[in-house]
Amino acid sequence: MITVIFCGGSGTRLWPLSTHGNPKQLINLVGDMSPLKTTLERAKQISDDVYLLPETRLIDAVHEQLPEFKDERIIIEPGMRGTASCLVTALDMIARSHDKDEPVAFLSVDHHIRDTQGFVDSFEIAARITKEKNRIVLVGIEPTYPATGFGYIEKSTRLEGGNRVYEVAGFKEKPDFATAKQYTHAGHYLWNCGYFVASVNTFLESMQRFAPSLSEAYERLHSIGDMRSDEYKDAYLSLENESIDYALIEKVSDLLVVPASFDWMDIGSFKDLHEANTSDEYGNHVMGDNIHQLEIENAYIRNEEQKPIAVIGLDNIVVVNTPDGILVARKDLSQKVGDIAKKIQSDN
Repeated sequence: MITVIFCGGSGTRLWPLSTHGNPKQLINLVGDMSPLKTTLERAKQISDDVYLLPETRLIDAVHEQLPEFKDERIIIEPGMRGTASCLVTALDMIARSHDKDEPVAFLSVDHHIRDTQGFVDSFEIAARITKEKNRIVLVGIEPTYPATGFGYIEKSTRLEGGNRVYEVAGFKEKPDFATAKQYTHAGHYLWNCGYFVASVNTFLESMQRFAPSLSEAYERLHSIGDMRSDEYKDAYLSLENESIDYALIEKVSDLLVVPASFDWMDIGSFKDLHEANTSDEYGNHVMGDNIHQLEIENAYIRNEEQKPIAVIGLDNIVVVNTPDGILVARKDLSQKVGDIAKKIQSDN
């Protein structure tokens, strides 16, 4: 199996820790390794051939974090054009140097997973099934609560002869809370976390049938001899800015899905980040020097500078101080941080 890790995104919902120039995938969020490093280590458990796909602005940072990672395994995205274009250029790279019938697993860089063996088992099943059936196989997450921030995959019948593999009945957009509760209790819905596995040939066949514009984009890129050339860069930047879910996955009529046998968290807010880290007996996670606290509970506090921070008598709070800014927010409203971060970026 070949693995491609999408490394893009700006992570504005974790501002001021995460910024456009230093996004969350490069920061130590949980433990002493960045999401880039932890995702790479996990990917190595399912594949000897791992590719990274960062945007060009992040190349120097990727080299700094992973100095031993081979340049020929880094697929440079010349500019932000969405995950559909990322997938197309990744398929192009792989088609030039690998067997086009070998399964390719696409992963995101910012997911927190503890059960590595469960991760390996799930993707090995997906790789085996895509080889047997020549169909795109998704890996979906069993819901643990009624999430309104994720799309959902609806399972249909179990694949004949396929252990823990199901036909996909369809997709549901991010629901309201009442609908999310129905999905969670129904038992046949999975969170759509953007994991999919198939060979280059299987992807190309699906694109020809369901997304001709992506097939044309692939052929355009594949016809250019040098992937590092200005001609290739210009061709890439001419592509539509679309997500792969919208451009292809949701249009394919014969998808399969493997329910994941591992824990999973999308660290998309400070609430998620707090839950991913260990806390003391009062539910507090405190990181950094010169932090002074009295009678606080359920708080995430992080100081990236030497100036003192004092927090007194607060509950359900996020306090983050970095050279790029200071954030003070109710933790249950931390998903709104992205809105503030975008306004700050536009004002500056």
